[in-house]
Amino acid sequence: MPGSAHPMGMRRDRAPVKKTDIVGAHTLSETASSFATEETDTGEMTADGIIGLSLVTDHCPGVLRDIAAVIARHDVNILIVQQSVIPSGAHRGEAALYFELDIGGKQDRVIQELKSLPCVHEVVVHESFERIYGSRVIIIGGGAQVAQVALGAVNEADRHNIRGERISVDTIPLVGEEDLARAVDAVARLPRASILVLAGSLMGGEISKAVERVREAGIPVIALKMAGSVPRHADLVVTDPIQAGVFAVMHVSKKAVFDIEKVKGREF
Repeated sequence: MPGSAHPMGMRRDRAPVKKTDIVGAHTLSETASSFATEETDTGEMTADGIIGLSLVTDHCPGVLRDIAAVIARHDVNILIVQQSVIPSGAHRGEAALYFELDIGGKQDRVIQELKSLPCVHEVVVHESFERIYGSRVIIIGGGAQVAQVALGAVNEADRHNIRGERISVDTIPLVGEEDLARAVDAVARLPRASILVLAGSLMGGEISKAVERVREAGIPVIALKMAGSVPRHADLVVTDPIQAGVFAVMHVSKKAVFDIEKVKGREF
């Protein structure tokens, strides 16, 4: 089918609209909420042999050690691990552990042995967060500007997700140099964070230093045109917040023909 023209001379094919899996403005953590998904304890393994594994366990010292020992005995590599205390519901006060494992063909044996541990009460298999949520666009800054960037990002992500990609959008409205600098630094620690957009009217000082650290971690940064030094440290400066959101998603997408490296240092 004929494509549609886009900024920078890019073209993208259209596809029939179907149910999407776009995530609008979800929180910056993915912990015990994974236990509410509709998965089974015999979930499907992805083609690359990676699974997500949720466990409900005793909340006491040594539990993580015992579980990791089982995984290591089967020569399975741990890609992601998260642990928290379940705050409510039937398992309140117990521990919630989430792993992503490069498990190959050893899934049944590992799960069987994990279930045999006295400290483990429940084992559930999921698809990986990469398959469910995909790459993450992180938007940080003032509420009004963040909302406009998110508008562009969510609309653009919807176009990609209906064609089988998975791109999600995380937002947090913040003010104050110290809080913003901490939030920017934390982006480098977020799983699957693929690009950061800073949306505000004035940012500089410690925020600019944090931007440099995030870029050194391999995560590109788009900044709105604003006062302060942040725009001088960003990879790309965009005047229109909606367009900034579109650019961010197009850079993350594997199907859109846009590479921020080719326009680095420019202002639009």
